[in-house]
Amino acid sequence: MTTKNIMIVGVGGQGTLLTSRILGGITTKAGYDVKLSEVHGMAQRGGSVVTFVRYGESVAEPIVEEGQADVLIAFERLEALRYAHFLKKDGVIIVNDQRIDPITVVTGAAAYPENIIETLQKEHNVIAVDAMGEAKKLGNAKVFNTIIIGVAAKRMDFDKEQWLEVIQETVPPKTVEINKKAFEAGYLLG
Repeated sequence: MTTKNIMIVGVGGQGTLLTSRILGGITTKAGYDVKLSEVHGMAQRGGSVVTFVRYGESVAEPIVEEGQADVLIAFERLEALRYAHFLKKDGVIIVNDQRIDPITVVTGAAAYPENIIETLQKEHNVIAVDAMGEAKKLGNAKVFNTIIIGVAAKRMDFDKEQWLEVIQETVPPKTVEINKKAFEAGYLLG
């Protein structure tokens, strides 16, 4: 097996680190060599957060180079646009269709780009999901990232039950049931 590269991007507080731990857990459980790398940036101030998950028979380094990501999971539209150049030609972007204004937009120093999803679709395979809306239907907006994991799971070679097991082992105990429901919702959307 050649090494698979997954990049997870979002804004501080969106659960990118938890998502990378779940992806690391599923790939480790499957017996792969796994490397994780987290780049926090200004996470505590709503800044960009990037995590890399690389897995395969033997993985030398944790960083995904530009043009090498098989999957780009983006928890916010602008973050998808910002990091799309990391995607392989035949890769896929899974994006939460949500807008979070960066500080430059809030202060009026910059404008939030229009039609981000449409722009990305011109050059990439894009799966856009209103994961926040789906999470709110479940009664907990915080599980939108687990919905995205469910969507991504449909494009990976791991059994659904393995995903649910890793989610149970990784999320805080009091959130296991809602996260399982969120995963199932995303899996159906995928």
